[in-house]
Amino acid sequence: MFKVYLEKLTKLLLIMLLIAVYTQVHAQTSITLTSNASGTFDGYYYELWKDSGNTTMTVYTQGRFSCQWSNINNALFRTGKKYNQSWQSLGTVKITYSATYNPNGNSYLCIYGWSTNPLVEFYIVESWGTWRPPGATSLGQVTIDGGTYDIYRTTRVNQPSIVGTATFDQYWSVRTSKRTSGTVTVTDHFRAWANKGLNLGTIDQITLCVEGYQSSGSANITQNTFSTSSSSGGSTTVTRVECENMSLSGPYASRISSPFNGVALYANNDRAYYTQYFANSVHTFRLRGCSSNNNTAAVDLRIGGQKVGTFYFTGTTPTVQTLSNISHATGNQTVELILTSDNGTWDVYLDYLEIQ
Repeated sequence: MFKVYLEKLTKLLLIMLLIAVYTQVHAQTSITLTSNASGTFDGYYYELWKDSGNTTMTVYTQGRFSCQWSNINNALFRTGKKYNQSWQSLGTVKITYSATYNPNGNSYLCIYGWSTNPLVEFYIVESWGTWRPPGATSLGQVTIDGGTYDIYRTTRVNQPSIVGTATFDQYWSVRTSKRTSGTVTVTDHFRAWANKGLNLGTIDQITLCVEGYQSSGSANITQNTFSTSSSSGGSTTVTRVECENMSLSGPYASRISSPFNGVALYANNDRAYYTQYFANSVHTFRLRGCSSNNNTAAVDLRIGGQKVGTFYFTGTTPTVQTLSNISHATGNQTVELILTSDNGTWDVYLDYLEIQ
């Protein structure tokens, strides 16, 4: 009798421990850094790097972050995406951002990243502090996303890089006028650089970044939305959003690596969501996913808080389900994939959402 009681007590304590750990992990809404660190949070790569001085970076969900710096020599704060492929194979990468930016001295608000083979550090500078970088001779101008940018190439000799101390080129696009919100079509800058003979290799990372140099200041990134589009059928644009890059909420929603890299929704009110800008009010939506068994799993599509349709998946083989010619609100809208009809006989696994 005592042995049976002890076994039940042990199982109960183990379940309570697992619930406590799960709750702590999924309740985490931010992380705060004060020294050099990098990692992944809510599907976004983050990094704080400095060589000296006082820094604080708080990383929030959906790639948002805030930062403060003082008495620094050089410091970078950034969140974004890690890649390991050529820029041509990425499709069209866009970043929609919004920031409160308060530099005191030399600083940049920019899209920032690295490529390898060749090793290149690149900047798309949207705003700056007291000095407009990079202090070189412009190779010409290009108009992208309604703004005019000067293109530059500079070289760093025996300086820190993602592969250690090295000599490498820097590619720059610098706006002729400052802004702290908008959409940056990153791929158009890569193409403009290539037209000037400034070729990138394998893209390691693309991030939204605040950099400070021998200065102080603060910034609050309130939006940092990545989207990737590819051409399909002539002039039609298809935007694909990987579900593992979406934010998650609900009692059990989690990211998975099998049967694909994606997310799992296990119970009612589990959801994956992100912010999408819609210029038009009618689109076709395609969702790839599957059920956890031979039963039919269902997941609602909500846009701006309104249910606009339901995707159905039968069986464990991943399929693409389509909702055609769906009417919805325009502008920046929250797109949600939400489980609302679970009866305890299935779970749903989601890979990606395409919008056409």
